[in-house]
Amino acid sequence: MSDTTTNLDRLRASGKKEIAEALANLEINWDTRRVRTFLDDAHARSLGRSKGRIIGITGPPGVGKSTLIGTLIRLYRQQDLSVGVVAVDPSSQISGGSLLGDRTRMNPDPDDSRIFIRSLAARDRLGGLSEFAFPTITLMCALFDRVIVESVGVGQSESDVAGVVDSLVLCVQPGSGDSLQFMKAGLTEIPDIALVTKADLEGNAEQSFYDLKNALGNNAARGWKTQIHLVSTHSGTGLEDLCNSLDEHAACLRQGGQWAAKRQLQSRQWLEKSLGEQFGSIGLNHARAFLNAENLSTPFTTERDLSTRFRKIYLNISGS
Repeated sequence: MSDTTTNLDRLRASGKKEIAEALANLEINWDTRRVRTFLDDAHARSLGRSKGRIIGITGPPGVGKSTLIGTLIRLYRQQDLSVGVVAVDPSSQISGGSLLGDRTRMNPDPDDSRIFIRSLAARDRLGGLSEFAFPTITLMCALFDRVIVESVGVGQSESDVAGVVDSLVLCVQPGSGDSLQFMKAGLTEIPDIALVTKADLEGNAEQSFYDLKNALGNNAARGWKTQIHLVSTHSGTGLEDLCNSLDEHAACLRQGGQWAAKRQLQSRQWLEKSLGEQFGSIGLNHARAFLNAENLSTPFTTERDLSTRFRKIYLNISGS
C-alpha cells in the first residue's frame, strides 16, 4: 500500500480539522509534485468508489439552494452516507472579497465528523468556479460518499459547474421568470434535473413548473431526459422524487458507460482551461497534442509538467 493510499485512508477516517488542513495545504503547496501526486491518487480513488458521487446545485440567489442542500445532507446522513459540500461564492470585482452565501441555512450538525463544508471564493471568475474548485472537489470525492457543489447561478456558473459534477440540478423560483431567462441564455441542455423550489407557493409554483418544462424540452438525445420536480423543503414535497432522480441519473451514467468518460472529459476540460489561461491559444493547441487517455488519468501532475515545459519554451523565446 502506497504512502498516498495510506494517507487518503487516514484522512477519510479523520476529523474536520485534518481535512481542512489538507485542503489548505493543497492551495499553499499547489506547485509541488507531492501535492499533485496526492491529488492524482485521490482522482483515481474517486473513480474507483461506487458510492462516490458529485452533485451540482445551481440557481440564482434567493432560490433556496442552501436550505435544499441542508435537507439533502440530513437525508444522506440518514442513509449513513458521508457528505462534503463545496460552496463556491462569487467575488466582488471591486474589493476582490468573497460575497459569502448564507451557510447557516444548511444547519449541519457541528459534531458530525462525516459532514464537511468548504467555501471557495470564485476570485476573478464572477459566477464561475475558482481555479481550486476541481482539485478540491476531486479530493473531497475521494473522502466522502456524496459531494455537493453549490454555486450562484450568475454568468458562467451553470456551464462551469456542469464541467465538474456527475449530476447537475438547476433550481428556479416560482414567479421569478428564471426558466425563461434560462431558455434565452441557451442553457437548456445543461441540467440533468430541474427543480421549482418553494412549491408551497401553489399557483405560482405550478405555472413555473410548466414554463420550465416547456423551456427545457426533451433532451433524451443524451440518453437521459431531464427530470423536473416541484420541491418544498418546508413541507417535504418532491424531496423523495429528487433523491430518486439523482439515483436514477447515476445509474444511467454507469449503465451507459458514460461515468468514466464524463470524468475523463472533466479532467481534459480542467487541463485545457488551466493551460489556456496560462499560455493562450497557441500554448493550448500545443498542449492538446500531448493529451491522451494515460495522462488524463493523472491530470494534476500532467498540468504541472506541461506548465513547466511551456514556461521553459517561453523563456527561451523571450531571451532569444
